[in-house]
This record gives sequence, structure tokens and C-alpha cells, in this order.
Amino acid sequence: MKILGIDPGLRTTGFGLIHKQGVTLRYIASGTVKTPSDASLPLRLKTIFDGVSEIIARYQPDCAAIEKVFVNVNPQSTLLLGQARGAAISALVASGLTVHEFTALQIKQAVVGHGKAQKNRFRKWYNACCRFREHPPAMLPTHWALPSATRMASMQYRHWKKPLYSAI
Repeated sequence: MKILGIDPGLRTTGFGLIHKQGVTLRYIASGTVKTPSDASLPLRLKTIFDGVSEIIARYQPDCAAIEKVFVNVNPQSTLLLGQARGAAISALVASGLTVHEFTALQIKQAVVGHGKAQKNRFRKWYNACCRFREHPPAMLPTHWALPSATRMASMQYRHWKKPLYSAI
């Protein structure tokens, strides 16, 4: 099963794709969809929609996971993030994918076992889980997309409160 994880953002929307076979997870790809900062909001949302649609067409995932919006200190930022998230979800649904939503806390709990995990814990987890020969791609530590996909995968064979690799 190919699982696409999306980390929505108006400037940069991150994505990560994993393949789950049994209890084995394998990294496939990751990257970003960037929007022009000088473009109008509707054009930026179209860029996100088109970019996510292209990713789906290229990799043909079976389902998707996306991070839920958190309430920011700045209400305007929260609204803009929600609109970017909506553009990404619309692309996923328009492509016929089932979309699962998770909070950052749930993602951290599933991957490393607690919600206060630091980003360097994710890098160690990526190396162990996806069997990277070198370091994982640079975008992974700062985006939640791959953990979102992994969170989705973990639900199928583990209780959500247990980490996938507790030894890390």
C-alpha cells in the first residue's frame, strides 16, 4: 500500500510517500510544492491543488494522511493555513483518495512514543524505519508529511499510542 502524507502550508506544502507491506515501511519520495509569494491567494491555492494533483498522478498512492490545522496565535495565519489545507484535501479527494487527518501530537506519539518529541528523533526514526543508506532528504526533519503517512500505516498494525520503533 502506498501512503501519501501531506504537510499543508501556504508558502510550502510538504509531502512524503511510503510503501507499507506487512509491517515493513519503505521510503518512496518526498518534496515540496512551493507557491509564489507575490501571487494572489487564489493563484497560490491553485498551485497547491495542481501540485498535489501532480504528485498523486505520478506516484499513484492508495490513501493519504494530512496534518490537522492547529490554532495559531495569529488568527489570519490560521485562516490562510486552513485554506492551503483545503486546497490539498480537495486535490486528494478529487483524485479519489481516502484522506485521514491527524494532529501533530498524534503523529509524534505514533512515531516516537510521546507528543513532545524533538525533530532530531524523527531523523533517527527515518533512518531506522526506511533504511536510508545515507541521511534522509533534508526536508524530512522540518515537515510532518512522512510521519503523517507513517501514522496512517501504523494504525493498521499497532495501537496508536505505541511508537513504531520504541528503541529509538
